[in-house]
Amino acid sequence: MSKQVKALILTGDGINCENETALAFAQYGCETKIMHVQDLIDQPGELNHYQILALPGGFSFGDEIGSGQILALKLKYSLGVALTEFINQRKLIIGICNGFQVLVRLGLLPKPFTERQMTLTHNRQGHFINKWVSLKVPESKCIWTKSLQGKEIQLPIRHGEGKITFAGDQATQHNTFQSLVANGQIALSYTEDVNGSYQQIAGVTDPTGCILGLMPHPEAATSNWLLPDGTAKKSEQALGTQFFINAVKHCEEML
Repeated sequence: MSKQVKALILTGDGINCENETALAFAQYGCETKIMHVQDLIDQPGELNHYQILALPGGFSFGDEIGSGQILALKLKYSLGVALTEFINQRKLIIGICNGFQVLVRLGLLPKPFTERQMTLTHNRQGHFINKWVSLKVPESKCIWTKSLQGKEIQLPIRHGEGKITFAGDQATQHNTFQSLVANGQIALSYTEDVNGSYQQIAGVTDPTGCILGLMPHPEAATSNWLLPDGTAKKSEQALGTQFFINAVKHCEEML
C-alpha cells in the first residue's frame, strides 16, 4: 500500500489507545502521526494534511459528567470549523470506544450537524465490562467495514458506558432505529445482549459511510494470537485489521 495516505491519531486528556491505533494503520501502508489534542487546537490547519482522523479509546477527562462529554465540548468549541471542513471533504473519521462517545456527543453520529438523537450511557449491568464479544457486520454504507459485511467477527470491548439509546418514547426510538437500518447506518451489532444497547447495536456510521463510531476495539485485534481461545498462529491476521485496510484502500482510491 502507498505511503501517501496519512492518518492523524489524537492523544492527551486521558486517551490511552493511541499507540495501538497508530500501529494498526501503519502496518498497512498508512503514514501516521500521533498528536496531542491541544497541539491540534493550536494548529487546526494541520488537519488539512490528513485523509483520516482517529479518536482512540481511553478515559478522556476521567469520564467526568459522562464519557467523552468534556472532550467533545473542547473539540466543538476549539476545532469546530476545521472538523466541519474535514467532514465536508468526505475524509474518514473513526471513533473507538471513548472516541465513539466523543463523536456522538459532538453531534457527528448518527448524522452530522443535526439534532442529537442518540447517546451512550451506562451498561445495563451498571459496571465496567472487559471481554471479547462476537459481532455481526451487516450490509451498510460503512467504508470501514466494507470487506467484512455479511461476516461474524470477534473483537474485545472494555467500557462502562456503551449502551446505545435513542431519544423519545418507544415508538420514536423504534422509528429512529428503523431509519438507520434502512439508510445502511448500522455498522456493527452484538450477537447477544452484551450491555443493553438498543437492538444490540455496537457501531454506527454516518449517511456517507465515512464516519464510524464503534464500542469494540479493532486495534486490539490485529493478530489472531490475541484471540481468547489461544489456538491461532501468531502470524495469522485477525479481522480487526480489515477496518484499517478498508480505510487506507479507500483513501488511496480518492488520492
